[in-house]
Amino acid sequence: MLASRQQVLGYLLRAIVMLLAIPLHEAAHAWVSAALGDPTARDRGRLTLNPIAHFDPLGAICMVFAGVGWAKPVPANPQRFKNPRVGMALTAAAGPAANLLLAYLSAILYKLLYNLSPNTIFWNFLLQLLYMTVTLNVTLAVFNLLPVPPFDGSRIAGLLLPRRLYFKVMQYERYLFIGIFLLLMLGVLDGPLYLLQSAAFRWLNAATRFVDLLLLRLV
Repeated sequence: MLASRQQVLGYLLRAIVMLLAIPLHEAAHAWVSAALGDPTARDRGRLTLNPIAHFDPLGAICMVFAGVGWAKPVPANPQRFKNPRVGMALTAAAGPAANLLLAYLSAILYKLLYNLSPNTIFWNFLLQLLYMTVTLNVTLAVFNLLPVPPFDGSRIAGLLLPRRLYFKVMQYERYLFIGIFLLLMLGVLDGPLYLLQSAAFRWLNAATRFVDLLLLRLV
C-alpha cells in the first residue's frame, strides 16, 4: 500500500511539473523563431504558457505514466529566417535551453529550502516537487538534444552536415522517430541517456555550488 501511494505521488508530481516544463519548452521555440523572423508559431498561438496550446493528449499521458512522451510540434518556416539552417538550429536549441534554465533555478530553490525550511508536510511536498522539476527538465533537455530527427538535437547537428545530406535525412524524419521510440521502449538507449543525464546533473550541481557556500555561512 505504501509503495502504491508513493507511485501515485510520483505521477501527481510529474503531471504538475509538466504543466510548466512542456509549455515553457514549446513557447521558447516559438519566441526564438519569432525573434529571428519567423512568426508562424506565434501566429498559431504557440507563444504562450497555456498547456492546452501545446499538449498532445496521448503524448501527455505517456509522459506522466511512462516518463517518455511528446507535445504538439511547433511549426516553423525555414524560408522566413535570414539563414534557414542557423535559424532552425537556434529555434530548436531554445527548448532544451529553457528546460535547463528551469532546472537550474529549481535546483537553487531546492538547496535553499532543503536546508532552511521546516520539516512539515507542505514543505516536504514542495521539496519533492522541486526535485521532480529538476529531474524532469534535465531529462527533457537531454532527450530532446538527441541528434536524430525529429528531436531538437537534429536541427543543431544539422549545422555540421552538408546541406544536401541534411535535407535528405529530414525526409526520413517520421521513420527515424519510430525507430528511436522503439529503441527507447526496448531499453537500448538507457545507457547512453543515463550517462548524458549524469553529466547534466554534475554540471547542475557545480553551477549551483555557490548556494552550498552561502549556506555554510548562514547555517
